[in-house]
Amino acid sequence: MPMTDRLVDQELVERAQAGDKRAFDLLVLKYQRKVQRLVSRFVRDSGEVDDVVQEAFIKAYRALPSFRGDAAFYTWIYRIAINCAKNYLSSPGRRIVAASSLETDETEDAESFDRNTGLHDVATPDAEYASKQIAETVNRAMAALPEDLRTAVTLREIEGLSYEEIAEAMDCPIGTVRSRIFRAREAIATELRPLLGTREDRRW
Repeated sequence: MPMTDRLVDQELVERAQAGDKRAFDLLVLKYQRKVQRLVSRFVRDSGEVDDVVQEAFIKAYRALPSFRGDAAFYTWIYRIAINCAKNYLSSPGRRIVAASSLETDETEDAESFDRNTGLHDVATPDAEYASKQIAETVNRAMAALPEDLRTAVTLREIEGLSYEEIAEAMDCPIGTVRSRIFRAREAIATELRPLLGTREDRRW
């Protein structure tokens, strides 16, 4: 994210801290869809995703007086959203439900992953069918990843965050982020190799 955008966020945060409710509403409008997309990687029911997202923004608003700007606002709200999703999944009677079908956002996410990894350059007789197969395989592979790996690779490949930003959002060292992303990519590559016909010593 450009520094100017971060400064805009900081300006809105400071206005919200001074009591300007509209400033926080603008931050919600700016990041609501991104937070929804992130939470939907953990919580599969769309109605419950909205509940978790709403809880995340409520917690952020209540914690706003303690926000000092050491991290970017969006990495801060991502961290809160991740924690809310984890709390939701660990609450009594809740469990992680694997996706049984592709939702629109998930297809978009897989296509984003596809573009970022260069998979769209693979030549096939039926490119559209192959792209759909790749999207389904990527989503299935990502859904099967451990939570920490799935979060890291989602923030990197789909949200486009830097390693430093992911470390802030996940509250862990950069080395841990690199390791998680590497392992996630390897797991996804293992599932993609039969489709792409790549050797085991190559990722794709």
